[in-house]
Amino acid sequence: MDEAVLLARLRGGEEAAFADVVTAWSPVMLHVARGFVSTRASAQEVVQEAWLAVLRGLDGFQGRSALRTWVLAITANLARRRGTTDARTVPWTDVAPDDAGTVDPARFRGPGDNWAGGWTPAGAPQLWGPEAAALSGEVRALFAAALDALPSSQRTVVALRDVDGLSAPEVCAALGVSAANQRVLLHRARARLRQELEDYYHDVEVSS
Repeated sequence: MDEAVLLARLRGGEEAAFADVVTAWSPVMLHVARGFVSTRASAQEVVQEAWLAVLRGLDGFQGRSALRTWVLAITANLARRRGTTDARTVPWTDVAPDDAGTVDPARFRGPGDNWAGGWTPAGAPQLWGPEAAALSGEVRALFAAALDALPSSQRTVVALRDVDGLSAPEVCAALGVSAANQRVLLHRARARLRQELEDYYHDVEVSS
């Protein structure tokens, strides 16, 4: 739907339009909120509060950003406030040089090698065979657990990018992070998730 049309319908109090955006955007908002608060229940309360704030603020929306980006920014602000109150706020600018979740340097060829920087034979990523389809339910559970175990800032960024499909600029605008920080958080999250899946498939191959 054209954004101007959607905005007009929302401002006109059209319940169907509001129900559509609540259904479509609430999961994304929950991912945003979850990055700042300690429990899913708190995140759900933030999302409800955010929708009330959106309803109150629609007439004042000036279109300086996309409507969804504005809604996500409201969600982030409310969640950040809730997190501060709970003394569990997430320091989004804190991307200290922590190598957890990045690829082990031992998997790459060292200086002096003709292919320095490339994968070693043992370190190269392994293809996941056809048995992956049969294990899809178990893998989904593993992935969900691995995603939940990520640091909250990494989990939020990778969920928004790879689950909800937001672009990098949308994530930066919604969360108030720099492009560089967004890239670091996304890289670390993806690397850690891939390692979890790679280890799992390796164990399956060894045991079969």
